[in-house]
Amino acid sequence: MTRSQDATQDQLPSLPGEILAYYERGGELTRLREGAGRLEFWRTQDILRRLLPGASARVLDVGGGTGIHAEWLAEDGHEVEVVDPVPMHVERSGRLPGVTARLGDARALPAEDAAYDVVLFLGPLYHLPERPDRVRALAEAGRVVRPGGAVVAATINRFAGLNDTLRQGNYFIPERRERTDAVSGDGRHRWSPADPHFTTAYFADPADVPGEFTEAGLAHEGQYGVEGVAWLMGGVEDWLDDPERRESVLAATRRIESEPSLLGASGHVLTVGRRRP
Repeated sequence: MTRSQDATQDQLPSLPGEILAYYERGGELTRLREGAGRLEFWRTQDILRRLLPGASARVLDVGGGTGIHAEWLAEDGHEVEVVDPVPMHVERSGRLPGVTARLGDARALPAEDAAYDVVLFLGPLYHLPERPDRVRALAEAGRVVRPGGAVVAATINRFAGLNDTLRQGNYFIPERRERTDAVSGDGRHRWSPADPHFTTAYFADPADVPGEFTEAGLAHEGQYGVEGVAWLMGGVEDWLDDPERRESVLAATRRIESEPSLLGASGHVLTVGRRRP
């Protein structure tokens, strides 16, 4: 049954102001295109290309931001639609050749049942701290993907903040350590005007995510560590600048991408599920 999307949208809370303000700063325009962020971009691209069906798949990129992934997906021949709650993101991603974009919430997708071959959640689960909201969003993805189609969701790992602040040396600043340790405990990154580095977010234990897929009615298929342990190594940015070393880094990370004992060391994890036939 197809329900009224407009009615459901009206029942949803608006995007919290601090999240909207964070993304309107425009950091997503460059975050994955420069420096060490390229590892996340190239690895996500690598994994998705292996998971996607052949060319001309209908792809719904929920929380697709400024179109960093929608752009190459369209260039690969897929029909891509971005749904995002940030007006600036919709405006920018909608300029890309072969990409359409509109405003929307992951918990009430403006789409018909079984309309897409693949649904990507490469950001929405970051900003849904409550489990019922995450399950609701995943259930929406399951509704709009065709039977047998894939739902791929990214999560930030529970200890990513701890590992990153330690790597950068910021863990030795008492107030940063206190906030980082709190996130490590419950996964909730609470926005503070005194800490502009990120916004309200949820850092997931990768072991918990398959259960959320199952609760949403999706058949869990697998998990992939995006950056592996490479993102924690001091020379990674220089390695990425060298094409030969870059390929070695990507190959090494691919070898351990689904090793259970190492999933939690990655900055991000992609979890894959499918709509049951």
